Amino acid sequence: MVSGTDQAESRLSPRAVTWAGLVGNVVLSAAKMAAGVVFASQAILADGLHSLSDCATDIAVLAGLRISRRPADESHLYGHRRAVTLVTAVLGLVLLTAAALVGAQAILTFAEKHPDGIRPAVPLAMAIASVVIKEAMYRVTLRVGRKAGDMSLVANAWHHRSDAFSSIAAAAGLTAVLIGGPKWQFMDHATALVLASFLIVVAVQILRQAVQELMDRAPDAEVMVRIRDAVSATEGVQDFHAVRARRLGSKVEMDVHVLVDPDLTVAEGHDIATNVHDAVVACCPFVLNVVVHIEPTDADD
Repeated sequence: MVSGTDQAESRLSPRAVTWAGLVGNVVLSAAKMAAGVVFASQAILADGLHSLSDCATDIAVLAGLRISRRPADESHLYGHRRAVTLVTAVLGLVLLTAAALVGAQAILTFAEKHPDGIRPAVPLAMAIASVVIKEAMYRVTLRVGRKAGDMSLVANAWHHRSDAFSSIAAAAGLTAVLIGGPKWQFMDHATALVLASFLIVVAVQILRQAVQELMDRAPDAEVMVRIRDAVSATEGVQDFHAVRARRLGSKVEMDVHVLVDPDLTVAEGHDIATNVHDAVVACCPFVLNVVVHIEPTDADD
């Protein structure tokens, strides 16, 4: 049975879920920064600034989605799908930089105390609410991104989770203030340092995936097996070789050399090529382009 949440997620497009994230980040950042100013909490103010930075990544993803849908033109004969890969790399760099800054700030200010005038109750409630909201945004965005095969959306999902981690660190520090006063403030910095280390690992993984795609890395082995099975099962295909495939944004493009009966007419060979194309797309709908080279079977080979 499909739950209501799953049905709602299935109706969300990458663009819709990113717009929802942008609106959520604007509201959260404004609320947390206001709480930081009113209640003299540096922790929740910094957390609000982190949410504000997520607005920039949402805008970058929306721009990438828009550009990637542009058709091919005289200057971009293969289309603009690499825009998503480029945005993914930028988001990875932003996440890496933010994590490094959070870690450095935690180390440099490890012994510092919050101002005596801090009132932690409302900022703490705000931080806890932010954890719940941002974790939900992470899960929905990640599922939509994986379903669409969109690396930029997956990277943006991790930005949502990084904000949730930032809120956890803020909540830890504010809880220490609420319970033990300034002497427990080291917990805030220690938590931030651990989370920053984790986020650095995630950022490196995102960058690695983007670079591999820019280097025309082949799809997963399971996808290649499905493609080969579809080609070999096509009627009229006696053999095939030189199968090549590469990721292109959220899609895959490929080419293959198919060997057929040398006595076939050009029209019959063309029909087999069309059938190979249709078979590959049927088994792997994310394959954007299939170039089929028809070759005669060499009896002596």
